[in-house]
Amino acid sequence: MRRVRLVLVAVAALAIAAVLIVAGIRPRVKNQQSLQERATASALPALTVIHPIRQNPAEEVVLPGNIQAFSDAPIYARTNGYLRKWYFDIGSHVKQGQLLADIQSPEVDQQLQQAQDDVGMAEANLKLAQITAERYQNLLQQDSIAKQDVDTAVQNAAARSMSLRSAQANVRRLQEMVSFEKIYAPFDGVVTARNTDVGQLIASGSAGVGNRELFHMAAVNRLRVFVNVPQLYSQAAKVGLKADLTLPDMPNQRFPGTLARTADAFDPTTRTLLVEVDVNNPTGQLFANAYAEVHFKMKSAGTTLVIPSTSLVFRSEGLRVPVVQNGSKVAMVPVSLGRDFGNTVEVLSGLTAESSVVADPPDSLVNGETVRVVPKKVASEGER
Repeated sequence: MRRVRLVLVAVAALAIAAVLIVAGIRPRVKNQQSLQERATASALPALTVIHPIRQNPAEEVVLPGNIQAFSDAPIYARTNGYLRKWYFDIGSHVKQGQLLADIQSPEVDQQLQQAQDDVGMAEANLKLAQITAERYQNLLQQDSIAKQDVDTAVQNAAARSMSLRSAQANVRRLQEMVSFEKIYAPFDGVVTARNTDVGQLIASGSAGVGNRELFHMAAVNRLRVFVNVPQLYSQAAKVGLKADLTLPDMPNQRFPGTLARTADAFDPTTRTLLVEVDVNNPTGQLFANAYAEVHFKMKSAGTTLVIPSTSLVFRSEGLRVPVVQNGSKVAMVPVSLGRDFGNTVEVLSGLTAESSVVADPPDSLVNGETVRVVPKKVASEGER
């Protein structure tokens, strides 16, 4: 009996020892497995993923433009003579109605004097004819003169009246010619050319041998910029569209403008739409007839999927975008791209809005590789 007890005690001790041993080993094994799993997981490539954004992006379209003055006019003489004096040279800013030059035309002055004397003579002849007609009409009432003579006197007075009006019209014409001896600025602007000097013979008009413009003026406080927009962007080129101008000689400056009008028809040769962008130029920094690049912000007609440009991978089989599927497997998805917006690109096919796109894939990433998805790091206030 005693022996049986000893055996039971020994068995119980062994059982307790076994339990203690198992209880001590299992946590170690479990910890070892956990460490091994964590080590295996940490060995996997850590990637961040993003979802394509559906938006209506504004694409910056840069097109060449030709800057022109809002008003531009060559100034010719309207009378013949010699230039007596000019008052403004190139680069001068003038106001509408300011005197630009004087022309000396003695022939026109003498013609005006003669025409004025002709008016005086016509007035005297008319007065005499009217007095004669009145006297003849009084004599006719006394039957002292023939009616034929009365009619002749009355018609002669009417003819003298017409001669007076003709002479007066000739005076007004010559007065206008004399007024052309003074050349005035037609609008506010700057004198861009002066092609005459004191003493030069001036010929009237713009046609004929030796006729040339005396001055050239341009209104530059506001400028027109003409741009040929390709047919691809013509529907987005609407009146009111904002645009910025950049010039090669001022690379760090932008000048805002507004699309003011379009031709509403394509050029049959270039298949482009001519549009006009108006730009205010109060300081005169912009020069007429200069070359500029016009930056339009044109929105697409519908929404589209957009991903970062860094998500693109170029492989021998073509363009691919790595996508994480089932939480850990990488699939290299072929895509078709649309427009390039710089930091982002438009995706036409291959992705959906729910696709988990790798934000910045390493070059070593391959199709079917197991990866670890980590949340995107947000910069702290100090790192910003």
